[in-house]
Amino acid sequence: MPADALPPLPLNAWLRYDLIDRSLRELPPDVHTVLEIGAGAGAIGARLARRYEYTGIEPDPAAYARAAERLGAERIVCGDSSALDPASAFDLVCSFEVLEHLEDDRAALLDWRGRLRDGGFIALSVPARPNRFGPHDRVVGHYRRYDAHMLARLLEDCGFVDVRVRTCGFPLGYALEAARNLIARLHARRGGASMAEQTAASGRWLQPPDAIAWLTAAVAAPFRLLQRPFARTLLGTGLVAVARRPV
Repeated sequence: MPADALPPLPLNAWLRYDLIDRSLRELPPDVHTVLEIGAGAGAIGARLARRYEYTGIEPDPAAYARAAERLGAERIVCGDSSALDPASAFDLVCSFEVLEHLEDDRAALLDWRGRLRDGGFIALSVPARPNRFGPHDRVVGHYRRYDAHMLARLLEDCGFVDVRVRTCGFPLGYALEAARNLIARLHARRGGASMAEQTAASGRWLQPPDAIAWLTAAVAAPFRLLQRPFARTLLGTGLVAVARRPV
């Protein structure tokens, strides 16, 4: 892959990123600094770093090493939010496909809120619809899925305002989810693996090789457009939320 090329995204991540990207473009122009919590292997971070002054944190050493290659070691920290300077504050805190891995999601949101400047924004993505919790969720270490009202209420309870929650993934996300569930059923779960170990491995689960970055982008392109009219409906497999810390 050329040095200036962006890392590949799986098809489901392309659907999610389309809504993330459009949501971030709606933020005011004074958003300059961004913290990504749970940067994984840096595929989203590489995109954010083209727009913002970027810092990422990633606790899994293998994912961190890949992210450091893609982003530069000066932009990524191996650890959790406690590894950051306590005085640091950002215009935007992002966390994509992370909250569902945390047993105490409320405590996590309160911690992330503390990383924002007054008036700063949070952007999240999570899997949608608790009734769709399935084999893939279990294999990758999910505690839960969310519905839109549940996620909005949680954000409000944690002190955020101007909460907007939208849906992505219709219709292709349903087929991709069915495929992931089938693969998860066939996947031999490691005996004794903890939720933390499953979560760490999830960032490497079903990731496309760099060589087919162009292919996943091309296949996803029409479905990114097709899903857009359904963003304000209940149809879809993922949620993207944006909210603000009050001044």
